[in-house]
Amino acid sequence: MAVKHAALKKKLGDLLVDVGIITPQQLQDAMEEQKKRGGKLGIILISLGYITEDVLLAFLGKQCGVSYVSLSEYGELDEDIVKSVPESVVRHQTLIPISKENNVLTIAMADPLNVFATDDLRLMTGHEINVVIASENEIRTAIEKYYGNKASMDDIVKDMEGNGVDANVDVVKESDSGKDIVSLEAEGEDAPIIKIVNLLLSGAVKAKASDIHIEPYEKSLRVRYRIDGVLHEVSAPPKRTQNAISSRLKIMSNLDIAERRLPQDGRIKIKVMNKEVDLRVSILPTAFGEKIVMRILDSSSLKLELTELGFEQETLAVYQKNIAIPYGIILVTGPTGSGKSTTLYSTLSTLNQPDVNISTIEDPVEYVLEGINQVQARPDIGLTFASGLKSFLRQDPDIIMVGEIRDTETAEIAINAALTGHLVFSTLHTNDAPGAVTRLNNMGIEPFLTTSTVTMVIAQRLVRVICQNCKEPYEVPADVLISSGLSKKEIGNKKHIKLFKGKGCDRCSNTGYRGRISCYEVMEVNDKIKELILDRASTHIIKHTAIESGMLTLRQSAFKKVLAGTTTVEEMMRITFADVS
Repeated sequence: MAVKHAALKKKLGDLLVDVGIITPQQLQDAMEEQKKRGGKLGIILISLGYITEDVLLAFLGKQCGVSYVSLSEYGELDEDIVKSVPESVVRHQTLIPISKENNVLTIAMADPLNVFATDDLRLMTGHEINVVIASENEIRTAIEKYYGNKASMDDIVKDMEGNGVDANVDVVKESDSGKDIVSLEAEGEDAPIIKIVNLLLSGAVKAKASDIHIEPYEKSLRVRYRIDGVLHEVSAPPKRTQNAISSRLKIMSNLDIAERRLPQDGRIKIKVMNKEVDLRVSILPTAFGEKIVMRILDSSSLKLELTELGFEQETLAVYQKNIAIPYGIILVTGPTGSGKSTTLYSTLSTLNQPDVNISTIEDPVEYVLEGINQVQARPDIGLTFASGLKSFLRQDPDIIMVGEIRDTETAEIAINAALTGHLVFSTLHTNDAPGAVTRLNNMGIEPFLTTSTVTMVIAQRLVRVICQNCKEPYEVPADVLISSGLSKKEIGNKKHIKLFKGKGCDRCSNTGYRGRISCYEVMEVNDKIKELILDRASTHIIKHTAIESGMLTLRQSAFKKVLAGTTTVEEMMRITFADVS
């Protein structure tokens, strides 16, 4: 039977005073401390020594109608049960499965009131969920214990060579550092170091990774690949090779190998596995050495057809209608790595015709598009988004793309460009489409300018696609889907719904996923929304009105992909929160 959570009618501090666990004066002291440093009241009470964590958790569990469990005293967990919930969900929601009996899965959670997480777990596993409360620290320790297995560098080298990975990486453009630092250069050019770096680069390209992270710690190195948006730890070389690897990568990217105190940014063009790949290199000094992050830009993976990106049919129709308008501002929002650049490149490619003049200013220019004038921003010499945008207006443009609206000046120039008959595309960092309006307000843009220029706002996220080679079905009760936000109309008379997940195989590196697709929230700025913007309405009200006008939220877009068998429930949980009306 599913757990029903009892909401706390009184504040935590008052409840603790009522039952005599703390005194009114102790509550007052804790609240004063909370005002000074912020944070949760319970944690402050523990830090002041007024209450122990065990007592607090047992009390909270009683108030919420759930049991308290000490994981340190619980004993060994069954790994099959633990890993019945994917690592991404376990880490994101701070929970861990601890037991299973018949069709009931018991989950230890730090926040037993997180009903959205439990509803999603029911949907994902097909089991009823029994919630117990446990210490957040103990849950995190258990997560590291059961998910933290690593292999050695020797294993990854043998695996790469055994699987026929071409470890030969040719530097397409490499120039001498110009520094007479003989020992550093010798380290960087040492044959074993070259081989290790080549294996790391070629392994990442083969795994279709978007980023490589090389992170130094006191006694070890950690290497991670970001594959389909999720970081995966791979075997790392020994700590003693740290400086040599850094020197090798600096030589390849034409950076100063003698400088180890300041951040550096560079670029490498390599040929690996018979294709050219660009790497953007960022080097950051840390307490235990230089952390290196490399963004892999593989133009062969760029999708330029709008129909391939993940738009739902009705959403794509709205999008195509608005990009055909010859003036105005179209904003694409989302966090770093959510696919905004791909959407913009695909849109510009669609609009790129011989009779249209398109100019972009980007930081950096990620992919080169034939027939489009692309400018690399250089803030260090004064070529900012704002100054570049000003120059564009003297270049007789039809369509302009600005990498990001970061400040009021850029926003004002973009608005002026739209008011004078240009179509402007840009990006913002907001959580959803309606949030872009609030962001512009916070920048000091008057609402009447926003309503006069902004025609559409798109929010997007990327979800991983289920591997077609190991895809397998499972069924969940229809009422579970309804409790998670799906309408009865979409389900019909079915009592059970078939969903899919990837079992894991060699083709997907046992992740169950292969590739990614976008989920879109497209908000058309219609007359109703313009009125709300002019009235400076809240984001919540604007969102509610947009939904009434037919906008699909990110959650609904992800849900449609779950029902279509494209992605999984855990991916939907990872990228979206349940929509609150």
